Amino acid sequence: MAEDTSNTQAANIPDLREKVVQAIKLVYDPEIPVDVYELGLIYEITVYPVNNVYVMMTLTSPNCPSAESIPAEIKDRIQQIQGINDVEIELTFDPPYSQDMMSEAAQLELGFL
Repeated sequence: MAEDTSNTQAANIPDLREKVVQAIKLVYDPEIPVDVYELGLIYEITVYPVNNVYVMMTLTSPNCPSAESIPAEIKDRIQQIQGINDVEIELTFDPPYSQDMMSEAAQLELGFL
């Protein structure tokens, strides 16, 4: 594996993107025992060369009781990654979420396969 180069200014964007994905995988919908990444709630992750992160995501429903807490927790988790400057989370419901967006692992976990 790669050495930890956190003391260098120029972060490797693919490595940083993987760290962002791993941070997002620590966030769970409180009503579903699967992380939000595997649930398919993350539509886009962009890491810019200045280590700013943009995430476009959705929720399982527009009336989700965790509509405030899930995006805030994702932002907090990403901001904890060393070297990250700014994090922007955009919430969208286009396209609307469906269970087809879940990873195979999530579908197995929830008994859909």
